Amino acid sequence: MKYAFIEDNQQLFSITRMCRVLHVKPSSYYDWLSRGLSDQQIHRNQSELLVRAAHSETRERYGVERLHAHLSEQGHDISTYMVRRIKEEHGIKCLRHKRFKVTTDSDHNKLVYDNVLNQQFDAKRPNESWVSDITYIWTNEGWLYLAGVKDLYTKELVGYAINKRMTADLVCRALNMAIKNKRPSQGLIVHSDRGSQYCSHAYHKIIKQQQFKGSMSAKGNCFDNAPIESFWGTLKNELVYHQDYKTRFAAISDIIGYIELYYNQTRIQKGLGYKSPRQVWFDFYRQAA
Repeated sequence: MKYAFIEDNQQLFSITRMCRVLHVKPSSYYDWLSRGLSDQQIHRNQSELLVRAAHSETRERYGVERLHAHLSEQGHDISTYMVRRIKEEHGIKCLRHKRFKVTTDSDHNKLVYDNVLNQQFDAKRPNESWVSDITYIWTNEGWLYLAGVKDLYTKELVGYAINKRMTADLVCRALNMAIKNKRPSQGLIVHSDRGSQYCSHAYHKIIKQQQFKGSMSAKGNCFDNAPIESFWGTLKNELVYHQDYKTRFAAISDIIGYIELYYNQTRIQKGLGYKSPRQVWFDFYRQAA
């Protein structure tokens, strides 16, 4: 073990100094080294290859803890410490993040709901509380607007709609998709900001017909809708900011693929115990059966 420690740390300390501190003869260390790679070094080399492969497989999106969880799920015995060391030593970094820009227009006199949700983001079951919002994506053909609805228990994006115009119909289509997909019961809390689209008659009509509880953030308080803002940040940091969309169609295809095939199905999250939204959904109903 002393020899392996010296080998692992020779970039930090001189071999002579480590030998002196560990009471090891340099000649003995070099003799050990000449016998071939140690089991520890072989494990480390294998771990480096696995970390690199997993980093690529997860599209360079996972930090140390999620990457460790991903490797453990595949049956690889690599510690969190080892994953962190390998990433640091070899410059293996996640895709660079950019800031999110808030664009909500709440300067209107339309009907708003009280803040029923009130930042109670820890739902106890699926279809208890949903949060919704609109974001934007640039293409060479102009802006695209994406409305989304996120379940606070599973973290799944249960409904969405994309269009080149930011209208009330956009948020209504996203909500209707979520209703069709999940068939929630009466009393579901549906939260949004105070954007004019969410204050439209058409949107309020859906809330009333389904007997949901409408909820809206306090004016100018982005923290009241933090979970969906977090999803926008993830979507843009992991996908949109690294693309140059020539057409709206290309952007729409890419975004739908990210949501349906990656984020909802396979992307593990620390807040979900390193499970994907779909895994959490299945686990809940399997246990309830």
